[in-house]
Amino acid sequence: MKQVSLSGSLRENVGKKDAKKLRKEFKVPCVMYGGKEQVHFLTDEKLFLKIVFTPNVYIVNLNIDGKEYNTIIQDMQYHPVTDRILHVDFLQVTDDKPITIAVPVKLTGTAKGVLKGGRLITKARKLKISALLKDLPDEIEINLTNLEIGDSIKISDLFRDGINFLDAARNVVVGVRSARTVIETPEEIAAAAAEEAAEGAEGTDSEKPSDE
Repeated sequence: MKQVSLSGSLRENVGKKDAKKLRKEFKVPCVMYGGKEQVHFLTDEKLFLKIVFTPNVYIVNLNIDGKEYNTIIQDMQYHPVTDRILHVDFLQVTDDKPITIAVPVKLTGTAKGVLKGGRLITKARKLKISALLKDLPDEIEINLTNLEIGDSIKISDLFRDGINFLDAARNVVVGVRSARTVIETPEEIAAAAAEEAAEGAEGTDSEKPSDE
């Protein structure tokens, strides 16, 4: 998996008042979990630009006052109006413990069904997986070449050495539909059937002779 380095400094004070002061100075309050104790630190807001605005997922090599840690971003809070980063939680990772993380899906090839006029439908842009640090992929690559119209690839169809897929096995990742056929969930199918029934009833009513 791709790696990126980030440096920070231990926070002298912890609290809402101090966090507010840091944000005014374009610093981001952060916490690292997963070790013997929580580590509260701060880093420059601009350093997150190379991590946040990208589809890639990274192992973050944190350097906090000279001490280095392998981490992943566990959670990131944004301002509801300005989208500025308010707070970031990091999880320390080790070589011997599985890591749970969402990685992007990469589609390759052109589906046979698309060449025949079908439409490619992507249901998942990222997949949740669990793996050791050494087995973490940059992305999950899926070859579409053999997909015909009406075919789909589900979580249960995927297999990668050393990787455990955590999404529901029945979940569709990608599929090919015809011009009028959608790869639907049971709820979508029921809704479509109800809509067709309602349209049919309206048509019947419109054909009844008036009393005039």
